[in-house]
Amino acid sequence: MLTPSNEQFTNAPDPCGPTHVGIIMDGNGRWAQARSLPRIEGHRRGVEAVRRAVRSAIDLGLRYLTIYSFSSENWSRPAAEVSDLMGLLKRFIRNDLADLHRNNVQVRIIGLRRNLSADLRALLNEAEELTRGNSGLTLVVAFNYGARQEIVEAARKLALDAAAGRLDAAAIDEAALGARLDTAGIPDPDLVIRTSGEQRLSNFLLWQAAYAEFVFLPMHWPDFDHAAFQSALAQYAGRERRFGGTAAPAAIVKSAS
Repeated sequence: MLTPSNEQFTNAPDPCGPTHVGIIMDGNGRWAQARSLPRIEGHRRGVEAVRRAVRSAIDLGLRYLTIYSFSSENWSRPAAEVSDLMGLLKRFIRNDLADLHRNNVQVRIIGLRRNLSADLRALLNEAEELTRGNSGLTLVVAFNYGARQEIVEAARKLALDAAAGRLDAAAIDEAALGARLDTAGIPDPDLVIRTSGEQRLSNFLLWQAAYAEFVFLPMHWPDFDHAAFQSALAQYAGRERRFGGTAAPAAIVKSAS
């Protein structure tokens, strides 16, 4: 639940901070292995870290938080682990949705749904419908998501529209493709955080993260807390974002003649 913890929050959002943060939540299994615990316990603790991250995002004044909860490649994991992960997701929605709604959080799900079970699809739809009108943090859950798959689906939509005469192929540009991505209407992430020390995107928001800043934290996801979130934002604050341009020239101060 998103109830207050004993962590000391600042309550004052940083006006220079990011609008949208994406998180690749990595290291649940290794966290459990290091403690001689079953992998499912690492995933359970990972859900607790999700709650802390959402609470921190609200406190820090973020507008969008995207969490990479289950990739389209994760189906290749052992069937028992996949089943455990599905159960955790269902319990998270059932147990936390009302609390997210009370905290004015809008939930949005990105990723394929057609191969999901009917009960899971219903829960995802319920989460979006219940919170659609909320105006606080938008929590984007990347579930059964893969960025390459997302781009292929967008390209397919463009091709169908062009073939049907709804779109001039010569008019296809970045905006046209972006409007057909799962994240249409969501600003690109300013910052992508990955835990566990790994330094790769793993098929997460490949198009959207073209100019994002990256922070790689050595801790495993179950240990992620408000202090870790603030540390990542502090690193982001020290970056100079040029979006392919050059740094602004230093001001030239002329002495009085």
